[in-house]
Amino acid sequence: MPLDPLAAKIADAMTATFPRIGTEVSDAAEARRILAAAPRPDLDPIPAAAVEDRVIDAPLPVPVRIYRPDSPAPVPVVVFFHGGGFVLCGLDSHDRTCRALAADTGMIVVSVDYRLAPEHPFPAAVEDAGAAVAWAHANAAALGGDPGRLAVAGDSAGGNLAAVACLDARDSGGPPIRFQLLVYPVTDAARDSPSYREFAAGPFLTADHMRWYWERYLPDPARGADPRASPLRAPDLAGLPPACVITGECDPLRDEGEAYAARLVDAGVAVRARRFDGAFHGFYGLDHVLPAAREARRLSAEALLDALT
Repeated sequence: MPLDPLAAKIADAMTATFPRIGTEVSDAAEARRILAAAPRPDLDPIPAAAVEDRVIDAPLPVPVRIYRPDSPAPVPVVVFFHGGGFVLCGLDSHDRTCRALAADTGMIVVSVDYRLAPEHPFPAAVEDAGAAVAWAHANAAALGGDPGRLAVAGDSAGGNLAAVACLDARDSGGPPIRFQLLVYPVTDAARDSPSYREFAAGPFLTADHMRWYWERYLPDPARGADPRASPLRAPDLAGLPPACVITGECDPLRDEGEAYAARLVDAGVAVRARRFDGAFHGFYGLDHVLPAAREARRLSAEALLDALT
């Protein structure tokens, strides 16, 4: 199915203001400046009962933003990791996404401002992700949450960190994660799937972008075989939490996300997988304009509620 006409128009507009990383822009700081200066739609914020920024007590300080509902009873806790290729974005770029998750589910959402590459290459983001999950579990009750109903979620690079957090928790006896929501996740440093070739020039996300991201996150390509960088290469996925894996048809990352979902199923993990036809990388946060994004938002909430309530 070709890219949806409305999606194509939106992808073109996003591409026009996105830094040309991997071709014309090589410096991460410059890329961040360009992205920060890009126009954003003037949208009414999605209401949240309480939103708080704080720095959690971890081996190194990790900023988080906590979205809490008005609930007299303990609620599930979702730890969210933003996308941006491990190099870009942060709490503000994904504020609306986290507000939507909190509003649609009635759950606490803890959004994590993990350290970015190239200043902090792999495994810094993985370490911050693990610290944030451990903190959320230990402090769930104080936040009004239920430590026994803990989930992780993320889009793109954030989906990678969510998947890796589950692997690390399983292997280290870490917090009991009950569910993982992976939105077009990065799962393999190899960048050699058919969808990478088919959509090398986009829409929006390109193969050049991904090469640039990986070069900054993983300066030593040999470390791409490490499952904490490439969860698809983990030898065993048994015993991981149930998952919802969302992919877009016209996305270079489509195949690696779907391959990870398939491997989870093969390992006996319950998986709800959905490919959105005619959708491009980055569509998930566009529920104000794209029907596919509204459906993905609904599916995300449904999957979390089914797993945790």
